[in-house]
Amino acid sequence: MDQKANPQLPIIDFTEDSLYPGSSSWILTSNEVRHAFEEYGCFVAVYDKIKMQMNKDVFRASRELFDLPLETKVKNVSDNIYYGYLKLPMIPLYESLGIRNATTSDGIRSFSNIMFPSGNDHFCKTMHLHANQLSELEQMVARMVFESYGVEKHYESYAKIMTYLLRVMKYRLPQKGETNVGAHVHTDKSFITILHEDQAGGIEIRTKDNEWIAMKIPPYCYLVMAGDALLAWSNDKIHSAFHQVIIRGEKERYSLGLFSFVNGIIEAPEELVDEEHPRIYKPFHHYDLLDFYAKDDDHKTECTMKAYRL
Repeated sequence: MDQKANPQLPIIDFTEDSLYPGSSSWILTSNEVRHAFEEYGCFVAVYDKIKMQMNKDVFRASRELFDLPLETKVKNVSDNIYYGYLKLPMIPLYESLGIRNATTSDGIRSFSNIMFPSGNDHFCKTMHLHANQLSELEQMVARMVFESYGVEKHYESYAKIMTYLLRVMKYRLPQKGETNVGAHVHTDKSFITILHEDQAGGIEIRTKDNEWIAMKIPPYCYLVMAGDALLAWSNDKIHSAFHQVIIRGEKERYSLGLFSFVNGIIEAPEELVDEEHPRIYKPFHHYDLLDFYAKDDDHKTECTMKAYRL
């Protein structure tokens, strides 16, 4: 009897020189992106614009950040659960810091001035450049999504109010008797997430068939995930994938996530709503979704958008 093959995420190549809006490569890739988001909620992007030295620099800077004393890291405060220093008893292996407006010099400098009062130009330059490199990939993917659904006329208005949060994350090894769960099953609350990891592995994606895909993302590759906001924008055409982090290796895991957030109202374009596909979600402010997630403990392991449905 034939055994069922292990599921694999789509791998989409963004390295072609001919990949520009309107080209045949762009149209083909846009269709691949749409299919991957609809079927899996995510895909692996091959993207060689970020050089190996940057990969080394950004994780060296990440380690430097987490080596700071706790009394320094906790100064990264925010009213939003995503944006500040995060270390929770229910996930003891995980800690993270958020850099608001990470694609801007002011955003990076504001964060660095708190973490490194004496200054740290290398950290600022590294994180600022890397955030912008990841945002270029995010913008390319977002434009492809809009165009593949035939609503490209709405893209520029969304792009103008898009903001970026860079979360720097660390997962330590479990001690004797501790769980190896680094992050519980969840969906992201972002519009799109770009995840960059240090080859330690650990992230797992759950398919629609409830099978788990254990990921170890190769060099020059990034995990691109649809968030709950994109699911709502697409009127449920796009899938927001459930995922978790399980620490099974022998070294600490470092990763960075660039999360895009719409600083405004999210609603499905009229072109994606008809009699067969009625509007599922009323228009909502993206940050209201984040506030709901922060306050409602009953829905921490569900798709937040489904729980938040207005």
